[in-house]
Amino acid sequence: MDFFTSFIKRPKRLKASTRKWAWESLHGKYGTEAMQTPFLSVLQENFDSWDNYDKYDYMIEMCAKKAPIRICAEELVSGSATLGAAIWHQIPVRHNGQVVFSSVSHLTIDYYTTLSKGVDFYEKSVKDRLTDKSLDKYQVRFLKSLLHVIECLRIYHKRYLDATKKVKPQIYNNLLQVPFRPARNFYEAVQSLWFIFSFVRLCGNWPGIGRIDWLLGEYLDRDLKSGILTLKQAREILASFFIKGTEWIQKDTPPSSGDAQHYQNIVLSGIDENGKDITNKVTYLVLDIVEELGISDFPITVRINEKTPEKLLTKVTKVMRHGGGVVAIYNEPLILKALTNYGYPQKEARSFANDGCWEVQIPGKTYFSYVPFDSLALLQKRTLKNYENVSFDSFDNLYTAYLEDLDRQVSDIYRSHQTKWETPSADKKQNTTTPTSVVSLFENGCIEKARSYFDLGPKYNVVSPHIGGIADTVNSLYSIKKLVFDEQKVTFEELMTALKNNWEGYEDLRAYVKKYKLYGTDNDEVDNIYRTVLHDFYLICKSYDEKTQSTNSFFPAGVSTFGREINWLPDRLASPQGSKIGTILAGNTSPTPGTDTEGATSVIKSYCKANLSEMVTGAALDLKIAPSTLSGENGITVLKSLIKSFVKLGGYFLQIDTVNADTLKKAQQSPSEYKTLSVRVSGWNARFITLTKEWQDMVIQRTEHNL
Repeated sequence: MDFFTSFIKRPKRLKASTRKWAWESLHGKYGTEAMQTPFLSVLQENFDSWDNYDKYDYMIEMCAKKAPIRICAEELVSGSATLGAAIWHQIPVRHNGQVVFSSVSHLTIDYYTTLSKGVDFYEKSVKDRLTDKSLDKYQVRFLKSLLHVIECLRIYHKRYLDATKKVKPQIYNNLLQVPFRPARNFYEAVQSLWFIFSFVRLCGNWPGIGRIDWLLGEYLDRDLKSGILTLKQAREILASFFIKGTEWIQKDTPPSSGDAQHYQNIVLSGIDENGKDITNKVTYLVLDIVEELGISDFPITVRINEKTPEKLLTKVTKVMRHGGGVVAIYNEPLILKALTNYGYPQKEARSFANDGCWEVQIPGKTYFSYVPFDSLALLQKRTLKNYENVSFDSFDNLYTAYLEDLDRQVSDIYRSHQTKWETPSADKKQNTTTPTSVVSLFENGCIEKARSYFDLGPKYNVVSPHIGGIADTVNSLYSIKKLVFDEQKVTFEELMTALKNNWEGYEDLRAYVKKYKLYGTDNDEVDNIYRTVLHDFYLICKSYDEKTQSTNSFFPAGVSTFGREINWLPDRLASPQGSKIGTILAGNTSPTPGTDTEGATSVIKSYCKANLSEMVTGAALDLKIAPSTLSGENGITVLKSLIKSFVKLGGYFLQIDTVNADTLKKAQQSPSEYKTLSVRVSGWNARFITLTKEWQDMVIQRTEHNL
């Protein structure tokens, strides 16, 4: 019963029965069980005539009343998202077999208020808000839906009280207190956190967890000091939380972009709102658990700064060595600079977590969506007009034309959201939009404004344009500059002809281009183009952002592909950097595969030459490190040095994987032997064998660096 590792064997700290339970869950026992009841069916004949809030309230009540109850023999916390259709990002209740409402993701809800004050506090807050006679009928309807959510939560809670009373008396005793009243100790806090998470997820939503060590650390410290709990007991309780988080894994998952991308990310360490380091025993327990079990369903990002304890850095690198990309790095000082420069108050900025992926947000206070676009296709199809009847007499003129197209692209994104930002709720007939009451209850601002998550309810409302394919665009611009204008090796028209012909008949020219030192090799000439493109993109977003501030809406820049380099293939042509049609190219802010020939340090140097604090919501760098270079104390030392350099040079987000290509190819051939093999795909982890062949090949082709 070994959990996959690309390094030495994983340590064993948990009970054998706990490890067996983890093994069964990771091999699909509970996800397969959930698919036996994927959804519930509407039983009301006149359902079609109801308004959306009536439909929504009815569906949430069905989930609370009818979803199967699951109590695992080894679990130390209870609550389960047992309706399989919730895995598909929808409320798992259907009418005539059809999906009625999709659900919400890319958010981290406010767990702190539940832990410290209890759900009863929310109920009182909503009732107090309803006494305001100035509320319009849509606001009143929304607030009543929040009360209905609380009533449904009570129904769900009562079912678990009944189920645990005889078989799990300690869980039963905890549930008598939480989540409706404040948690009094670590065990109750973990149960409260899990119960709210599982209910929100049962209703089809995919919430992140956020800063779990900040949420739970003080409870554990008090309990250890008073002697009511040992560290070993705490590890078992927290392991139960993590194992239950794998309950959506199926024995035979249909190949896709992976089965572990439900945005339930965790953030560790860093400073609190007063600037105090929060690293605590929970920080290390979390790392202990994923080091032992290899659970990748809660991707972890550690906030690193210049004062991060050396002990924590050592622990992080030890976990990283096992592979799977489970632990990533945030450069805390850079991100705090990005947020405060953008206008977030310092205390709010210091509380940052992520949206369930890696894009930064203020947890429990943010509506977040991102709008990705392919900057390479933009260059090829708009600026270079599909390589037909186009010519530029200088690189500056080419770049100016591209910038104008980039501006139009961002303008289109802005206009598509303009109505949301500028039209009052009542005029939009709020009750005809998709209700989001389950998540709205746990988002600061929604009760105060009496407006839903999708209706500018949260304190911060963020729509972030994300430029994708940045490395390929930069390399293409650089290659044109060198070939046509600097070296004058070919005319502009001749290069367009070569590209239009997919390089056929121009093999020598293509071979020449592929010798250029491109982005990721620490080449200042190409990196200057990269820095300029990102800065100009930032300025364009800023010009539109200034129009949204009056409604607490924000339009910050970011960089991502999130694996869309596969989806974008049909719209891409042969590129000036030497790639042919159908080639899978760069992801996020990483180099084009095969071009990062100078090692990991050069990749980081190129990436950090841009002012990444201007990419407010994020810019991820993916690295694959050869496991053979990480052995012994020297491997730990070198990996720590790499992380420190990343922070010092001004990186934003770093995700490292250490599974080598040979292992991945073996997993393609013998998938049953590699069920728990996890890889970092983009902002999420996935078990490798649940990826399609295209996705698997994309992960395999990433350059493997020695350190």
